[in-house]
Amino acid sequence: MINILIVEDEQPISNLIRVNLTESGYSCDVADDGMQAADMIEQNRYDLILLDIMLPKVNGYELMEYIAPTGTPVIFITAKNDVADRVKGLHLGADDYIIKPFEIVELLARVEAVLRRYNKGESKITVGDVEIDTQSRCVRKNGRQVDLTMKEYELLLLFIRNKNIALFRETIFERVWQSDYLGDTRTVDLHVQRLRKKLGWEKMIVAVYKVGYRLEC
Repeated sequence: MINILIVEDEQPISNLIRVNLTESGYSCDVADDGMQAADMIEQNRYDLILLDIMLPKVNGYELMEYIAPTGTPVIFITAKNDVADRVKGLHLGADDYIIKPFEIVELLARVEAVLRRYNKGESKITVGDVEIDTQSRCVRKNGRQVDLTMKEYELLLLFIRNKNIALFRETIFERVWQSDYLGDTRTVDLHVQRLRKKLGWEKMIVAVYKVGYRLEC
């Protein structure tokens, strides 16, 4: 299982991140300050660190200098949105930078992207009777292969990695089709309907009124 360290001194934010990452299948530890984080990094192996900058005792920039030699990927999470701050974090070795406040679906996408870059993503994902092999891009239901188009496959991964989260249609379109949403819901709705039918997930992928869809599991 992928192990992630969340270094954040604002408890409501760290709880929000931890709950959503846990629901997405990650194992999470939380540190409230830079000194505690340094101790945890020394004692444990992490696949990714989510790091706030404004921390008690040891700030994120100082902690980054301690993390860098370990080779552990880092995403800065901070309210500091000046270009100079972002450049400093990236120069210190951070892999990405996300500004508060943020949508949790964006954070999950960035986490997934960084882990994939380091080849640390899970190769097999199981939800109920459906198993996805992310290496071969093969999907099986009850052991039988399900033929999905490329977009249906990407849509399935998006739902699975955001279980129990209501996804706006525009978010779905932008994540799966990698282009700006222009207000036409037919493309998203058609692909969701086809995915539901192929997997028998008519009751699991539910429509959320005036929002979009949610995978309930």
